[in-house]
Amino acid sequence: MAFLIMLHVLGAVLFLGNIVTAAFWKIAAERAGDVGHLSRTARNVMLADYAFTLPGIVLLLATGVVMAVRVGYAMDAWNWMTASIGLFALSGLVWLAILIPAQRSMMKESAAAARAQAALSPQYRRASRRWDVFGTLVILMPLAVLYLMLNKPF
Repeated sequence: MAFLIMLHVLGAVLFLGNIVTAAFWKIAAERAGDVGHLSRTARNVMLADYAFTLPGIVLLLATGVVMAVRVGYAMDAWNWMTASIGLFALSGLVWLAILIPAQRSMMKESAAAARAQAALSPQYRRASRRWDVFGTLVILMPLAVLYLMLNKPF
């Protein structure tokens, strides 16, 4: 069980660490005002999602479910575990349905602006605002899951 816990914590570190730092680097690149740098940052944020966020998700889900079943948590009743899984799933749906398309739009628009040495387009600004708003939710939901996991309030 200790090895599963270690893998679960590693998954949490990869997942939470990357979603928080991705937001930081995106905001910092936008504030810097260098469109070329912003374009590279947008591309690297997407790459980091595939390199760190996805493996973190796999580790969290695989180890979390195995440990919950081993300990005997009911997966068909309302408890901290099912609430956590629901919040985690909701954050994943928001990531897939809203954040990834917004990131792709930001990558495309910032690359076009960098090539043309032009200002960022209104499409970039809209995608960036969507990413900021829904990205905040996608950070807060896993933090709520972390609280539930550590405190097991119900």
